[in-house]
Amino acid sequence: MGIGAPASSANVGETVSLLSEAAPVAAVDGDASTSPASAAPASNKQSSAETAPVPTTAAGPSTAVEYDPAPIQPPIQPESDFDESDSAYGEPDHLSDTTSIPSTIWRHRYENGRRYHKFREGEYWGPNDEVQNDQLDIAHHMFLILLDNKLHLAPIENPQRILDLGCGTGIWCIDMADEHPGAETIGVDLSPIQPSFTPPNCKFEIDDVTSSWTFPYAFDLINIRALYGSIADWPALYQQVFDNLQPGGYLHEVEMSIQFKSDDGTLTPDHILSQWSDVFHEASNRFGKSFYEVWNLSTYAKNVGFVDVVENVYKVPVNGWPADPRMKEIGRWNFLHCTQGAEGWGLFLLTKVMGWSVEEAQVFIAKFRNGLKERKVHAYFEVVQFSARKPMY
Repeated sequence: MGIGAPASSANVGETVSLLSEAAPVAAVDGDASTSPASAAPASNKQSSAETAPVPTTAAGPSTAVEYDPAPIQPPIQPESDFDESDSAYGEPDHLSDTTSIPSTIWRHRYENGRRYHKFREGEYWGPNDEVQNDQLDIAHHMFLILLDNKLHLAPIENPQRILDLGCGTGIWCIDMADEHPGAETIGVDLSPIQPSFTPPNCKFEIDDVTSSWTFPYAFDLINIRALYGSIADWPALYQQVFDNLQPGGYLHEVEMSIQFKSDDGTLTPDHILSQWSDVFHEASNRFGKSFYEVWNLSTYAKNVGFVDVVENVYKVPVNGWPADPRMKEIGRWNFLHCTQGAEGWGLFLLTKVMGWSVEEAQVFIAKFRNGLKERKVHAYFEVVQFSARKPMY
């Protein structure tokens, strides 16, 4: 996609273990230091997995190590005694309700039985219908568990002006507005899918966050969550974030890697989850908005001037296979998250970008959903979270 990974210019500041078994790797950087978590991703030229029994294309590396933090997280221990028929993966989170938005932008387009945004049509691959909105709210609940029931980890106690980029259903904004009733919270998204009834200090705007910003004031906290594969120029976005923060204000971000992995070799290169990673890494490169960029983001933030960058990498199991109760709960929510989201994640990129038929795409998606159920395969993907401060000077 024409965005190179900037080179790091200094050494690691400090590494911190945040949690016990499920602990992410944390790297704390001062004004000039760079953590290994901000290293460039693995090359797209690594060998790919065997091709799924559907249309073949050049694919990204199924076994690629996109990122290798130091020290590495300990392996997640699988449950030794489980019932393969157990389907108790958790309950979906409650759906939110939104703000009043002018009717002129309540326009959508429909394709392959799914609803997509009309404003800036084609800029984002995900649907905006109720099925996909449920997935977004399930992800919100999963992220809350992952961050120890916190909406963010930025070290700021009383933000007065808060901005959420790519706010989706608006659930994070509403929770932040409730948590900080004296603050003004604004959510921005391409789709008018937010609820009509919100706290009085919460509002939503429909806009493209990659366009020039026109906010009349600066913010104390700017949040980004799950914009992976939807931004063509991350450094340009971070420059706008930097320019629209108060001195001392914070950027907070949570993004997912789509590379499925296992610590014990139970996930093989020819498994459907590995093939899924291969195909969608290739699709995102063709789309011009690479999923690999998740491993470059903290470096981009430092390069535009952010300091005190603290980055954590979490392992997120694909189902309830771990022995640890907390990891098992996260895995069950992630199973719901992935099964609910799979079709929406896949249809546009597979048909419009990769050139597959709808039938071929649906077969691939069905195989992916079945692969998620295999508890003997101890698969997970990683979630990257970081916060970064704008200097006072």
